[in-house]
Amino acid sequence: MPPIDRKHLRVTGNHQAVADPAVDVRSEGEDVVVVVTQAYGPGGDNLVGISDVTFDGHPAVTIKVRAEGREGLVHLSPIHGDSRKAGFTDIAPGTRCELFCPVSGLPLPRVGDSEDGQAHYHALFLTPALSESSMVMISDVWGHYHSRIIDDFELISAWAAHQG
Repeated sequence: MPPIDRKHLRVTGNHQAVADPAVDVRSEGEDVVVVVTQAYGPGGDNLVGISDVTFDGHPAVTIKVRAEGREGLVHLSPIHGDSRKAGFTDIAPGTRCELFCPVSGLPLPRVGDSEDGQAHYHALFLTPALSESSMVMISDVWGHYHSRIIDDFELISAWAAHQG
């Protein structure tokens, strides 16, 4: 018998509906591909598909970047490990950038440092709950392609890299 206090259990139906998955993990041949399908800024705005830019048919993740006294929108490929970008991309490699939500204007929260110590990670959240348990960690140094995807506190980007 499971340890449930059935005498005091009440089902109200007021629970929150399960959201659509924020990442799509699929096999393509011998490779595993991880595609971000939702990414929320610190104000709760979904940043996937806010422009018409796509990568292999997948809507881009858009952020605002400030670097070298200039700023603009950068459209990132939602495919993990794909370094393609569009928009404001004429930034010298190695430049530290400030990262913002293009909708709210809020800075993306810093959530740690890269393993090599060259960059700081900033979060785009995978759910509207804005929890560090589910996020995409992106580097703030232009050309530093070390990113991470955390889903339910699991590093799925590392898992995908070792599959196949």
